[in-house]
Amino acid sequence: MAQMYDHGGGVRSIEVPIPDNPLGHTLVYVVDTDRGPVLIDTGWDDPTSWDTLAEGLVACGTAPGEIHGVVITHHHPDHHGLSGKVREASGAWIAMHALDAAIVRRTRTTRPERWFSYMAAKLTAAGAPEAHVAPLRTARRPSTMPGFSPAAPDREIVPGELLDLPGRRLRAIWTPGHTPGHVCLHLEEDHPAGLPGRGRLFSGDHLLPGITPHIGLYEDPDDTTVTDPLGDYLASLERVATLAPAEVLPAHQHVFTDAPARVRQLLTHHEARLTDLLTLLAAPLTPWQLAERMEWNRPWDQIPYGSRNIAIAEAEAHLRRLVKLGRAEAVTGSEPVAYVAV
Repeated sequence: MAQMYDHGGGVRSIEVPIPDNPLGHTLVYVVDTDRGPVLIDTGWDDPTSWDTLAEGLVACGTAPGEIHGVVITHHHPDHHGLSGKVREASGAWIAMHALDAAIVRRTRTTRPERWFSYMAAKLTAAGAPEAHVAPLRTARRPSTMPGFSPAAPDREIVPGELLDLPGRRLRAIWTPGHTPGHVCLHLEEDHPAGLPGRGRLFSGDHLLPGITPHIGLYEDPDDTTVTDPLGDYLASLERVATLAPAEVLPAHQHVFTDAPARVRQLLTHHEARLTDLLTLLAAPLTPWQLAERMEWNRPWDQIPYGSRNIAIAEAEAHLRRLVKLGRAEAVTGSEPVAYVAV
């Protein structure tokens, strides 16, 4: 049974399940416009998720075939997964920031073997043991695997500009960090319940009430640019705090208020974590060794294989931030590269 919430002012949400994931569900928002309903995110590409979305849309007084457009906060499969099915049902357009659209295009066009080879090289460079890297050297990913061929967006979300939604003022706020092209969406309208603040903010995964979003690496295998996703995330948090919306409508958990207070919590959390990492880096550590010693939601030996790869990316993102701040440096001549506090 689809769970639907009415947030007032022509905005509703549907809990679309994420199979076998502790997050449980993605909140897909349905926004009324003068040309028909528009979705903000769509949920995971799974038959049960699709059925739930369809039932939820009926509960909202519409149906998949009536969707006018889809606005994607970021490319992750629990947000973008069902976009293609929605477009097949309705002819809806799909909008995404250019940086995440580029990731989608690479995912659609790059052979699986190329990705596995790239991941094996990245993990080896991070100091991962051969036992962890070996499965990637022979892996072959079936083309039917969810997320391997995500829907190509046909519209670009331009930061700072209003989206083309007749009867609505929905402005894109670029908030990179969780992904390079993550966007929040500011609904520039009075809150329907009269709460003080500047409209409402659809925050995707950028700002969640009780979860600290993962900061990962999404890099083009053919591009050697060294990015700073954690620095990008912290800076974009500051922009959201300045916006001071009356209410935040996130993609997971629940709606909440006082975005500036939540931003302060996240900034404090990341500063404390960077300080803790400097303590660990009193002696040189590779990214893998650092990740083994970092605090996660479970012991390292209980973290699944795929989640370890995500953890390595997060460790490296924090290392890059420390290096950029001049608080850590690579050890000259180390192979694989190790880092030490300065």
